[in-house]
Amino acid sequence: MLSREDNDLMCQVGPGTPMGAFLREYWIPALVPSEVPAPDCPPLRIRLLGENLIAFRVTSGQVGLVVNACPHRGASLFFGRNEEEGLRCVYHGWKYDVGGNCVDMPSEPAESNFKSKVKVRAYPTIERKGIVWAYMGPRETPPPLPELLPNLDEQCTVWTRLEECSYMQALEGDIDTVHAFFLHSGHVRQENTLPGSMAYYISRQREAVFQARDHEIGATYAAVRPAEDDSEYWRMGSFLLPFYTMNAPGLLGIKNTCIAWVPLDDEHTMVWNIGRQQLLQPGTEGIGGLKSDYNRQDPLGRFDPYGPRVGNNQQRRVYQEPTTDWLGRFKPLANKDNDYLIDRELQAAMGTFTGLPGPAQDPMAQETMGPVYDRTQEHLGATDQMIIRTRRKLIQACKAYVERGVVPPGVEKPELYRMRGGGAIVPKGVNGIDATDDVRFARVQTIEIPAGG
Repeated sequence: MLSREDNDLMCQVGPGTPMGAFLREYWIPALVPSEVPAPDCPPLRIRLLGENLIAFRVTSGQVGLVVNACPHRGASLFFGRNEEEGLRCVYHGWKYDVGGNCVDMPSEPAESNFKSKVKVRAYPTIERKGIVWAYMGPRETPPPLPELLPNLDEQCTVWTRLEECSYMQALEGDIDTVHAFFLHSGHVRQENTLPGSMAYYISRQREAVFQARDHEIGATYAAVRPAEDDSEYWRMGSFLLPFYTMNAPGLLGIKNTCIAWVPLDDEHTMVWNIGRQQLLQPGTEGIGGLKSDYNRQDPLGRFDPYGPRVGNNQQRRVYQEPTTDWLGRFKPLANKDNDYLIDRELQAAMGTFTGLPGPAQDPMAQETMGPVYDRTQEHLGATDQMIIRTRRKLIQACKAYVERGVVPPGVEKPELYRMRGGGAIVPKGVNGIDATDDVRFARVQTIEIPAGG
């Protein structure tokens, strides 16, 4: 468990908080480019790290990100006119460019130079492969963007969803790999899996031996289970400061995805799934001969994991209708207000273990802990060592930054983000984390590990 002081330190992210200052040293995924789809399009309300911000795309195509309140008398810039390379407050006509500079002040005398003395707080942005990144920190020249392999991939796609809880309890769910074959696949039986696959080994033995170790910008973990008589299945993932996970499902060296758990405020998180979403043929082999799974579906044929189909083209509906509220973007259709669309008949029949739509299973577990879980009340087990290590890494890095001015790990070393997650078959007696270092740190694409000792 954590002390109340460390729990508050870790979870409070707003302006003036230690963790808020620490996180602001990093580039942050802020919005999807399609949310401001065209030059001079309507502005967008967003919240990041407890700040209410307005995003807008100016005439030349660049994305601006400014605080909501006009510095004149505080009127909301959401209602502003986005025109001719700037956002104009409709109260008195003051206009601001993407750098926050006041470029026009028509309510003041023509001879006045007052506009040169007024700025709205603005944050630099960069677009890269489906993400508008924002830098909210104090540096006059922002650091380089992190070299996350999934966001460097030419086939990078981005999928987002709002989660109504602290970013850390959401993130911790992703590095808690042992839950996968309970919450998500407790109904899966070994006879229905592909021999030699991830599901095959986990359904045969749901408990695992865990290992974890630090790396320069986070920590790596492995859940280890017997594979064949002379080998083991190592299911490996990583945490990368300040809020990224390279999770463990999939084939190491083939998988190229990550998740960013971006705090909007203390009690809301935007979950960014980033990378190349590959649908591998069942039986595709990875390191050591580990095979990709069958595409598992509800055996009763009654369960669409993405919610009901709507519209003439029968497209899957994943989200509620968006609103223009600060938290009105990417709200899941299955949510706490409708009990995550649980189907008790499906649950009782073991059609799925939970009876919940797939995308609702993690949010159910994480949001029902409360907006910010009181970690002084928890009871951690042997399988939680990666969670313990991740918390320690984040809290120690934050304290070093706030108390001694130590540069947050990775901020000035973008190449450290070139990492991968996934599983491999490793001979008994071989440490899978050591054996796959070159692949996990992307020094090579793959390595040869024999299936047996």
